[in-house]
Amino acid sequence: MKQFFKFVLASMVAIIISGIIFVILIIAIIASSSDKTVEVDANSVLHIQFTKSIAERTPENPLKDLPFLGLDQDESIGLNDILSNIKKAKNDANIKGIFLDETEIPIGQATAEEIRNALIDFKKSGKFIIAYSEIYTQGFYYLASVADKVYLNPKGIFLFHGFNQQITFMKGALDKLGIEAQIIKVGTYKSAVEPFFLTKMSDANRLQVNSYLGSLYNNFLAGIGKSRKISKDTLFSYANNLKIRFPEDALNFKLVDGLKYKDEVLNELKKRTGIETKDDLKIVELSDYSKSIPNGDDRKKESKNQIAIIYASGEINGGNGDDNTIGSETVSKALREARLDNKVKAVVLRVNSPGGSSLASDVIWREVMLTKKAKPMIVSMGDYAASGGYYIACAADSIFAEPNTITGSIGIFAVLPNMQKFFNDKLGITFDGVKTGKYADLGDVSRPLTAEERAILQNQVDHGYDDFTKAVASGRHKSQTYINSIGQGRVWTGEQAITNGLVDRLGNINDAIKSAANMAKIKNYKLKAYPDQKSFLNKFGLDMSAKMRAHFVKSELGENYKYYDQIKSVTQMMRTPQARLPYDIEIN
Repeated sequence: MKQFFKFVLASMVAIIISGIIFVILIIAIIASSSDKTVEVDANSVLHIQFTKSIAERTPENPLKDLPFLGLDQDESIGLNDILSNIKKAKNDANIKGIFLDETEIPIGQATAEEIRNALIDFKKSGKFIIAYSEIYTQGFYYLASVADKVYLNPKGIFLFHGFNQQITFMKGALDKLGIEAQIIKVGTYKSAVEPFFLTKMSDANRLQVNSYLGSLYNNFLAGIGKSRKISKDTLFSYANNLKIRFPEDALNFKLVDGLKYKDEVLNELKKRTGIETKDDLKIVELSDYSKSIPNGDDRKKESKNQIAIIYASGEINGGNGDDNTIGSETVSKALREARLDNKVKAVVLRVNSPGGSSLASDVIWREVMLTKKAKPMIVSMGDYAASGGYYIACAADSIFAEPNTITGSIGIFAVLPNMQKFFNDKLGITFDGVKTGKYADLGDVSRPLTAEERAILQNQVDHGYDDFTKAVASGRHKSQTYINSIGQGRVWTGEQAITNGLVDRLGNINDAIKSAANMAKIKNYKLKAYPDQKSFLNKFGLDMSAKMRAHFVKSELGENYKYYDQIKSVTQMMRTPQARLPYDIEIN
């Protein structure tokens, strides 16, 4: 009986605690959901600091400002808000300048390019930009180099050593485990599968990496050189000979304008904004600034005409997606809704994807084709629009990319593991069974493929590649033979893709929107974003367990989390034929 009462008491306590937490959540949601307009004081500075990932658009989370609930982890800010806020600050009399501060900048190069160009446009107002950091990574310095003054901590670190692309090969580990990766692919340069059967880069892969990495580096040096008035050759020499080893080197070679501690930089900001040294600097955070002045042009808001922006970000899979993954059903539905809405006069598809399932890519491609027949269809490429990401883009009327967008990778592959030795020799497990047809167990990982089965799968992948190149040839008005010559899985930068015809123009998402408006012959319009973002309450239960798992794994593995993520990606590749970029590209 005593045990019974203990259980009853424990249950009651659990119910009471759950009720209290629920009430707190409801109150917090109500409090956080109220649209509080942020007042921007005169002589303020817009503070830009990127310490978390940047999504294509800011996710909805009314509890993001309540860190005591632990729900602010991995909160990202949308590129859409960043660009609109910088543009808004340009014309805001209360904003005197921008402070770029100690940014880790965990973003891709094309995203950095869009932000950098927005900052360059901001400077046309005559307002200042001051950059400061204790550690300048190459990625942050590329952004900061546009500033009027670039300051480095006197004891800080300045990284300027060139670009490096490293690939992790897993064949040795698979051999030790007794696992054979059975590869079926099309494309000389389709190297996503190389880590499973090689121990180093193939000659073809090394050629394409040298090519696109050189293009990225050339754009990087050209941008910095123009801002700092230093020739590309000189900058190349600095990096190649590792001339920048100490803060004084960065100053002597004119890559920074001064060595200052943060308090000294803050005092300079006060002086520039007319604030007394003893008073607090008037700073408005980027996220808060979104709530200050209504975004956009009021005339466009009054217009009945709309331009749809359909966000397709992340790996491509079947079914439903979210802000970070492309679900074929979700994006297809968004395209249909925009196509059938008479108020929508043109569509901009924003693609930021390394690819994924070839089947899911084809499903989306079909909807792009149908939409193109109904109204102007423009694609804006982000950091990546490669393989399946290019597949869903190729049918558009016009394609915009940044010079450092990664695109192309027109090819298909499939990976099927043969785990017979692993089961037999490592675990002592054997299998036996009965089947009603010769190919009833095709794809069984407990045995190797037969020659006939491999030929069947190769034929399917070849057929998929033929469909892919036909789609690109039709969309780009080229011959299939030509597309095959620049395809074969080869990766290109946006700058290179202009030359070979895979891309029409270099430009950002705003350029794509203007082009869509011109094609639709409309001047006044408002933007409508698709797909609808899930409400916080809708996502809360689904996301929390996944976020908690990811948070704990990241905290334990640190920088090694990327290897864990690669292994997860491998399991995805083994499910269906893939049209995917061979690797993730990081520039530190």
